[in-house]
Amino acid sequence: MKLVGMDVGSTTVKAIAVEWRAAAEGEASGYNILWQDYQRHNTRQAEKVLEFLGRMEEEAQVVAGRDRVFFTGSGAGLLGPLVGAKMIQEVVAVAACVERLHPDVRFVSEIGGEDMKTIFFTATGTGRSKQVYMQSACSGGTGTFIEKTARKLQVASEQLAALPYAGMSLHKVSSKCGIFAETDANTLVKTGVPVEEIIASLFEAVVYQNLATLTKGNTPAPEVLLLGGPNLFFKGLQEAWRHHLGKLWEQRKLVLPEGRDPASLITVPAEALYYACLGCVEIGAGEAGGVAVYEGRDRLRWWVEEGQQEEKAKAGGRALVACAEDLTSFVAEFDLKRAASVRGAAELVGPVLIGCDFGSTTAKAVVLSPEKELLFTCYALSKGNPIEDAQSLFRQVREAGYPEVGGLALTGYGKDLLRDVVGADVAVVETVAHATGTLHFYPDADVICDVGGTDVKIMILRQGTVADFRLNSQCSSGNGAFLQGVAERYAIPLEAYAEKAFEAKAMPTLAMGCGVFLQSDIVNQQRKGWAAEEIMAALAAVLPVNVWIYAGQLQNLRSVGRKFVLQGGTHRNMAVVKAQVDFIRGKVPEADVVLHPYSGEAGAIGAALCAADWRAGGAGRTSRFRGFEAIAALTYTSTTAADTVCKWCPINCTRTFIDVQLPGAKGRPWSKLPLAAGWERVISGNSCPKGLVEDVNELREVKTKLEEVKRDYPNVAEMVRKDAFRRSHAGSEAVAG
Repeated sequence: MKLVGMDVGSTTVKAIAVEWRAAAEGEASGYNILWQDYQRHNTRQAEKVLEFLGRMEEEAQVVAGRDRVFFTGSGAGLLGPLVGAKMIQEVVAVAACVERLHPDVRFVSEIGGEDMKTIFFTATGTGRSKQVYMQSACSGGTGTFIEKTARKLQVASEQLAALPYAGMSLHKVSSKCGIFAETDANTLVKTGVPVEEIIASLFEAVVYQNLATLTKGNTPAPEVLLLGGPNLFFKGLQEAWRHHLGKLWEQRKLVLPEGRDPASLITVPAEALYYACLGCVEIGAGEAGGVAVYEGRDRLRWWVEEGQQEEKAKAGGRALVACAEDLTSFVAEFDLKRAASVRGAAELVGPVLIGCDFGSTTAKAVVLSPEKELLFTCYALSKGNPIEDAQSLFRQVREAGYPEVGGLALTGYGKDLLRDVVGADVAVVETVAHATGTLHFYPDADVICDVGGTDVKIMILRQGTVADFRLNSQCSSGNGAFLQGVAERYAIPLEAYAEKAFEAKAMPTLAMGCGVFLQSDIVNQQRKGWAAEEIMAALAAVLPVNVWIYAGQLQNLRSVGRKFVLQGGTHRNMAVVKAQVDFIRGKVPEADVVLHPYSGEAGAIGAALCAADWRAGGAGRTSRFRGFEAIAALTYTSTTAADTVCKWCPINCTRTFIDVQLPGAKGRPWSKLPLAAGWERVISGNSCPKGLVEDVNELREVKTKLEEVKRDYPNVAEMVRKDAFRRSHAGSEAVAG
């Protein structure tokens, strides 16, 4: 008799078929593995299960009506009954396999694509008791969390698997939430921390998340078993486990088996992916004869070809486009095919103005003529270092033929870091840059909605100035990075997102709110058979709800104005624009919704316009721009270590010192990390202005400037509070009399 164990997980399907050997006299029962495989299902769980069963029938001679099938995993409850399989809870399955193959193991950590499990085995008088802890509502500490952040850092899967943990400098990366961890990784990238150190810090966060949240105060005693794809494939993650468990055993004075090295007490088996499948086989062999008899693939095939389509038709909402005419009308109104006109320097009268926006995922630059005509735009995907991003931008500008620069302004996350390095004349706050870039094209705008890679900005304007401002930068819900992550997960290029989403004839309804719960909702819709294009359409449709209601806290759009301008790199995705337009006009029927002609470059355009204002502010002003050759030749080093930690307050920020070789720089020979003449230090990773200094005299200057700001811009609310509760002298006399 053959037994099949299949684990239908959130990201992969794993299966194993065995020939079961019943216990004979003097021998224990056992099995021979006939067939095994695991593959990513890319949201098509049912299709992948159907494929696996077909292959097992052909390659392992699994026969309907004779052999038996047992399912586990997130998709088991839906798909198992269609083939006659019995569902086995995945922790029970894993525990059964561990007890058979590893009777001495006392702690198991299994990390999957979107969940984590820990199992404690404790010896009792009659056997071993089990304590199980699971985390499945948050991506923090899972394989998806690691892979998503690695993709953002442009680390290939093969490189990720080989990157080390041992010996690497570590940085603070949030372990409590995958979204906060991604934000921390973005910050580290922008401060020049090497990608290898960020990945090592991710491994640190994963192990910390497991030990902090899934042990519940218990001590993971040896021997330890690490299971699941991330534990098997990531060398650095294994090293992090060995480091932390060894340290924990030493701190808690745990007595280890005599003669055993701590590292040898932590095992990662070659079959770590298949323990749930093997556990299904182990449990299934003990079931009664008529249980879980394989019924063949006919009902599952019907479900794939017809059933799930019927179910989706009942449960699904409308599509992004109602019909072909709806799409044609939308494209005619919003699909802007505008491009900057490139004019060489020989055709210009006067030097050009450059604006750069160093965002979380991309850097953008624009070139304006002295008459504020847009001449050239360029992009650079973040390479993990802001100086390299700057070099890429200025190389493109130079190659386009604009050698003479009259003014340079920076905005975005990297503006303060790079201002002195590239010689910028102005560092512009993001809100000012984006508002300026929009009002240049639409002076009558009431609301600006800027959706970027990792944040959402909503600016409410009154008479051409920003009267109110909403920012969501701590959650991926509603931003471009979340959409990009989902597209990458389905192996669909971001440029093809809209085309794919518009193909959907129906789409599920996704829940508004936190990106973690939204991700869980997406997984649930996958289990119901919704295809990639349908989920992508639904994700575009829920984005406006997250932007305006969840992030912006704007329940009444009519109250903020009539003219809405959409900008930011995410609005290059026309599926998002379609959803935004439908949502806004649904709330404000008379709304005038426009798409910024250069939506991704709006901030850079605003910065360049501020550079124009700076140049016009004084006759004969000369730009501080260091020159294209000097920027291309920049030499730098970055250091994050114990000596870079800020000691000015109890927070102790782990700063990064980026030292750049610049002509005329004075150096810092007095520093704990001395810097020779000809080098300039840029400090990043600080949470307040005090962290920008190393010396007490510099700190006095910072404090003086902060006091000046307080005097110039007093806290009005604090003044009113003090006045409201102050007893006047006259009033006191009256009471006394």
